[in-house]
Amino acid sequence: MFAHIEGEITLVRPDGIVVSVGALGYELFTPNPYAYTVGQIVKIHTSLYVREDAFLLYGFQTIEEKDMFRSLLNVSGIGPKGALAILATGKPARIVQAIEDEDDTFLTKFPGIGKKTARQIILDLKGKCPSFDEKIQKGFFQQVEDTSEEQALEEAILALEALGYSKREVKRAETLLRKHELMTTDEYIKRALQELVLKA
Repeated sequence: MFAHIEGEITLVRPDGIVVSVGALGYELFTPNPYAYTVGQIVKIHTSLYVREDAFLLYGFQTIEEKDMFRSLLNVSGIGPKGALAILATGKPARIVQAIEDEDDTFLTKFPGIGKKTARQIILDLKGKCPSFDEKIQKGFFQQVEDTSEEQALEEAILALEALGYSKREVKRAETLLRKHELMTTDEYIKRALQELVLKA
């Protein structure tokens, strides 16, 4: 129904953003809301999810993220929130690589994904992720590095800036956060806020 939306971001919150287009404001649930800033002009790829009591729009920075989201929704036991959680801490290319390699150990790193669900993702999606099939056949993903932890840290830093912390405070928080590994964006933000409050 909506392929994409272009407009100005007027609100950023933990579960998503609002993009204003003329007199309308579209509420979008996104994997990493704090990657955006209020006032930013964006083009967001969207996916409409319909349930009995609501029509929900999900927004993504790239078509690959959007396609991965839709693919994950086809997996038994994974809903929109679970799919967003996976995309918030992992790049689509790396996720597809794990699926094709049957790397369930990597998939269980994502929030709420246990061994059984990881195996179900592999069973349902191996060879079926449309945006990546051709690239996989060409070995495009063989050299893809796992940068999800670094991505999560960068997004946490952006979130702290959006919350109004000074550059000095953000820099101090970043130094402390780099001592911790294998954390999601939310975990980095919570740890940073704890450190900033304790040292205030």
